[in-house]
Amino acid sequence: MGSPAERYAAARARQTRPGLKEFADGYLFPFDDFQLRACAALEDGRGVLVAAPTGSGKTIVGEFAAHLALRRGAKCFYTTPIKALSNQKYHDLVERHGAADVGLLTGDNAVNGDASIVVMTTEVLRNMLYAGSPALRGLRYVVMDEVHYLADRFRGAVWEEVILHLPDTVTLVSLSATVSNAEEFGDWLQEVRGDTTVIVEEHRPVPLWQSVLVGRRLHDLFVDDAPQDVNPTLTRLASDEARFARTHQGQRPQRGGRRPRSRVDVPTRPEVVESLDRAGLLPAIVFIFSRAGCNAAVLQCLRTGIRLVEPDERARIRTVVQQRTADLPQEDLRVLGYGEFADAIERGVAQHHAGMLPVFKEIVEQLFAEGLVKVVFATETLALGINMPARSVVLESLVKWNGEAHVDLTPGEYTQLTGRAGRRGIDVEGHGVVLWTPGFDPRHVAGLASTRTYPLRSSFRPSYNMAVNLVASLGRAAARELLELSFAQFQADRGAVGLTRQLKRNDEALSGYREAMTCHLGDFAAYAGLRRALKDRESAIAREGAVQRKAAAAESLERLRPGDVIRVPAGRRAGLAVVIDPLGGSPVGDPHPVVLTGDRQVKKLSVVDFPSPVQAISRVRLPRNFNARSPQARRDLASSLRNLGLEETSRPRRPRSTAADDAEIARLRAAIRAHPCHGCAEREDHARWAERYDRLARDTKQIAHRVDANTHTISRMFDRVCDVLDSLGYLQGDKVTDAGRMLARLYSEADLVIAEALRDGQWDELSPAEVASVASALVYEARRDDAPPPRLPSGPVRPTLSSLTRLWATLRDTERDHRLDFLREPDSGFAWAAWRWAQGATLDQVLNDVDMAPGDFVRWMKQLIDLLDQVAQATPELSPVHTSAGQAIKQLRRGVVAYSGL
Repeated sequence: MGSPAERYAAARARQTRPGLKEFADGYLFPFDDFQLRACAALEDGRGVLVAAPTGSGKTIVGEFAAHLALRRGAKCFYTTPIKALSNQKYHDLVERHGAADVGLLTGDNAVNGDASIVVMTTEVLRNMLYAGSPALRGLRYVVMDEVHYLADRFRGAVWEEVILHLPDTVTLVSLSATVSNAEEFGDWLQEVRGDTTVIVEEHRPVPLWQSVLVGRRLHDLFVDDAPQDVNPTLTRLASDEARFARTHQGQRPQRGGRRPRSRVDVPTRPEVVESLDRAGLLPAIVFIFSRAGCNAAVLQCLRTGIRLVEPDERARIRTVVQQRTADLPQEDLRVLGYGEFADAIERGVAQHHAGMLPVFKEIVEQLFAEGLVKVVFATETLALGINMPARSVVLESLVKWNGEAHVDLTPGEYTQLTGRAGRRGIDVEGHGVVLWTPGFDPRHVAGLASTRTYPLRSSFRPSYNMAVNLVASLGRAAARELLELSFAQFQADRGAVGLTRQLKRNDEALSGYREAMTCHLGDFAAYAGLRRALKDRESAIAREGAVQRKAAAAESLERLRPGDVIRVPAGRRAGLAVVIDPLGGSPVGDPHPVVLTGDRQVKKLSVVDFPSPVQAISRVRLPRNFNARSPQARRDLASSLRNLGLEETSRPRRPRSTAADDAEIARLRAAIRAHPCHGCAEREDHARWAERYDRLARDTKQIAHRVDANTHTISRMFDRVCDVLDSLGYLQGDKVTDAGRMLARLYSEADLVIAEALRDGQWDELSPAEVASVASALVYEARRDDAPPPRLPSGPVRPTLSSLTRLWATLRDTERDHRLDFLREPDSGFAWAAWRWAQGATLDQVLNDVDMAPGDFVRWMKQLIDLLDQVAQATPELSPVHTSAGQAIKQLRRGVVAYSGL
């Protein structure tokens, strides 16, 4: 990098470039060195990858690409992962360049799509590339904001599709959060896109201080500037807490019914806000990993009368809220809890989560960015790209629900959340605050805060839609070669490099072992093979005998009756016992009889306690209402057992080995004795080397299998996908059939299910509302696995959904035959809501029927409209489904669903 003086001189030189200087003059702050280096590389015609922390200003590089496009009379597409971020970036670029030069293309909005700068979601660009859209003419720059989304297991493949399909004439700008393998990602970009400059910036422009809120008091997490030494006050508190918990464990509840749990009072949410306000740490984002928790937090603040804004700020908030909701029907606003929302936000308090109506979330984002909302209680979805920096970020918990289980936050998630603290140009420092709760471990938090290992892992895999589009545009062989260039394959190949080196080392060691076991009397490897075969055969016979003995023992246990006296031959339970319950309460599987031993212990036995079949050697009378928990009952039964006068133990019979009768064992033993090496004086020494050779050879075979599994993994999966499509008639070798061309327009995760349903004519007789209801099963996914059975419309919807599920099951079997697992089962949990809304029901009626959050309803409805639009595009214009899908879209796109933030 050179000396500080050299770096300063280089930065000054970059700032004097005409294009870069003109661009930088439009900003009110000086650019950092990493921004200047990235912009200079871009101006020189190189692609760039910028990996930098949240809030560091990496989007400046993307905006410079837009500036260059305008300056050079070319086009720039600015892609983002989510519609909200696209809308935000569109407004930013309109403010800078004017509405005439900036467009927006998302599933909800199409504004000025032929402009020189167009903001869009990544999926929109992918679809353009496959369709060969004329809008691609003149495209010179593509910005992929939040490119680390390619690790997303549901949507990540789209980023790689775009990167691989962009014309060579397009310069790519990749903007990523800080990842530990940015150089590896850059190497891949260099390979597939040409000259690419990788710039990794780990310095935060606003320093981040880590704190812990203990009761009402803030404590620094670390005692030094470098996050290494944990504050001893916190470790002492944690020790005291642990000791207090142990001392009071099992203690009776205090007056009021509460057990003593902690010496530190956990503050209420309003108290957290007041503590932050006193410390001058507002505005703040408080992350609560539950929608209900966010809503409850706002209500708690309302009840305590918190007011964080001045009168003029309150007036501005009211104006914005009224303007942004003016187009929404009044009856819908009442259903949406508008009054409560407006009351809270006018006090400077709001919630933000996926269950909220999009316009409400947009209002919160706008007012927080303006500094008018002081506290936002949010779920982690707020961390996904939206530009909402705060002075402080509070984590109420370090555990979240991931949809399947409660899991700890990862270091990457912790950094992503706390990274929002510190507003550049406003705050001198940002603050990440963790709330002290019972069981708090400051060392664990320190580990989250100081870990810097967040590798980017590709989630790429070829889908059915991708396969037909690739074959249509390139042919199967060329498509296969293109997929070999994916980042997923690049990473797999790199992983195989280390294994290949290990294979080479193993081969060298095997040669040494082979030489060490050489015998002057003959082929010792063959002799060792005979010994190994003998050992394997004896082990196999022993296993077979054990299985047979276990089966015989299990069968004998099943014949036992209550009151039978048996002898347990060995182990801790050896001796006489009376059978109480022959099955042990287990009607299936091996019996586990419950018995009473001679020392009055009730035990549960299993087949492993009996190396040979068990027989009842006597009987005692077992009382009908025998209670094994009664000490007196146990004493009486044990006394009856002793009165029988039977011997406590007997020598167990060793099962006779069948190895002595095995012809193969006899043959191997004879061959071993007849082999020349059997008479070698160094035979056992050679044998030890042979055993080492055998172990290493087995390990080497496993490594070779792993290398093979890592090689060509993506192209082999592509072959299996194409085989499925061949078998179903979507492909015929390199030819895409009419059905395949229909599939090429279906970009849903359920692409093949939809295509097969359309080919079957399952939707031909359905009304628009019924088509919407059935199609919803292919976009909706319940948040919980234990959701109750959904309500369904009467008429043809029920049998059509049943047919759709049977169709999915058939395709699932086909996938299994080809070792694939892409298609998820249809979920009819949104079918009633879709049908009712398409029939014209009010928002109040629909939400009451399905018990769904407004934000979820709007999100699923927009995804359904997107799918229906794909169906309409994929089917012939005069077909019944084309007509009904188009009409369904019109019937669904109304009220809160039709509202656009633009």
